[in-house]
Amino acid sequence: MNESITDESEQIPETLRERDQWVCWREEERDGKPTKIPVTPETGGFASSTEPETWASFEVALEYTETAHADGIGFVFTDDDPIVGVDLDDCRDPGTDDIDDAALDIIERLDSYTEVSPSGTGYHVLITGELPEGRNRRGHIELYDTARFFTVTGDHVEETPRRVARRQDALTAIHREYVQDTERDTASESEQRDGADGESTMTGAADIDVDLEDEDLLKKARNASNGEKFERLWNGNTVGYDSQSEADMALCCLLAFWTGGDQTQMDQLFRQSGLLREKWDEIHYADGSTYGEKTIERAIASTSDFYDPDAGDEAVNDTSTDSSPEADAVDSERSRAYLAEKNRLLSERVDDLEATLEQKTERIETLEGEIERLTDELEARDQEIAQSHEEEPGTARETSDGSEPTSLLSRFFGGRSE
Repeated sequence: MNESITDESEQIPETLRERDQWVCWREEERDGKPTKIPVTPETGGFASSTEPETWASFEVALEYTETAHADGIGFVFTDDDPIVGVDLDDCRDPGTDDIDDAALDIIERLDSYTEVSPSGTGYHVLITGELPEGRNRRGHIELYDTARFFTVTGDHVEETPRRVARRQDALTAIHREYVQDTERDTASESEQRDGADGESTMTGAADIDVDLEDEDLLKKARNASNGEKFERLWNGNTVGYDSQSEADMALCCLLAFWTGGDQTQMDQLFRQSGLLREKWDEIHYADGSTYGEKTIERAIASTSDFYDPDAGDEAVNDTSTDSSPEADAVDSERSRAYLAEKNRLLSERVDDLEATLEQKTERIETLEGEIERLTDELEARDQEIAQSHEEEPGTARETSDGSEPTSLLSRFFGGRSE
C-alpha cells in the first residue's frame, strides 16, 4: 500500500482528478536500473500511454495503489487536453531541500502547481498551454504534452499555487531558453535519461551525443547514400522483406545509427513512420517488455557504428552515384545486423513450422487409428449379419437377380472391397 500518495491525494488539483486519464505504476529493475512500468488500475496489466482502455478514473487508480501491485499513480497526457508537464530532474537535495538555480528559475516563472518527484531529487510542474514545436528535452529538463504518463505524488511544494495555471508565455520562453538554445545544454541527454522520473528512463548505447532535431535527423537520413532504403521503410514499404518484423528491425537499425543509440528518440521517430502498428506497444516478453522496446534494444545491440556529427557528413551524406568506403562500411554493418535478425526470425519460423508439423502428424495418426477402428467395427458388423442370416431357416441367400448379397463393408467402401 502506498500511504504517501493516499495521504497527499487531496493536494492534487481538481483539473487533473476530474479526467479519466490515470494509470498506476510499479518500479521494476531492467538492465540493472529501476524503471517505472505503467500498469492498468484494477487489472494490473501493462498500460499504454496511447490506449485509453488501459486508463481509469483518479479514484480507481488511487484505490489500486492500496494493493501490493502498484507503487503510485500517473497522469496520461493526450492531444485532447491542454495540460503540459515539465519534468525537472536531479535538481533537488532531498536532505536539505536545496534546489539548483535553473530549476528554481523555471518553477518561479511557471508559477503553477508543482510537486516533488517520487525520487525526491526533482520536481514536476503542471500547467495548461501548448507545447512549442521542436525538441522537448535537454539535459535534465523534459516537457510532455501527449502520449506520455507523468508520475504524480501529491507532494505539493508549498510556495507554489495549488491550481494548474495557464502559462503559455512563460512556457514558450522557457522552451526557447532552456530547451532550444544549445548554449544552455549543461548535461548530455543520456545523463538526463539515466535518472528521469517520467515514463521512460532508457539510455543510449553510444558515447556520442548526436543532438539532432527529428527533422534534421530525417533530412540527413534521406540524403545519405542509402537514403532511398530509409525513405521506403519510413513510408511503411516492406517490399524486399519476408515480414514486417524484419522491416521494423531494418528501420530501427538505421535509426540507431542516426540517433547514436538514443532509445527514446528512436521510439519517438518510429511512431512517426509508416511501419507503426498496434503490435509496437504489445507486451511480448516475460520481463514485461513490449515488442517495440525489444526491437529497439536488438537494433542498438546489433549496431556498432553510430553517426558522429563532429566527423562531418562525408561518410553518410554522400549523394553521389558512388558511395564512400565509410558509407559502405556503415551499410555493411547494418546489413549484418539485418541478416542476424533475419536469421533469428527464420529460426523462430522454423520452430513454429516444426511444432505445427508435429501437431498435424499426431492428428493424422489419430485419424488413421479412428479409420482402423471403424473398419474393424464394420467388418464385425458384416460378420454378425452374415451369421444371423445363416442361422435363420429358409433365408434366401440370393438377391432377386440371383447375385450374392452385398456386404455392409462392401457398401461402405463403394464396392471396392475384395
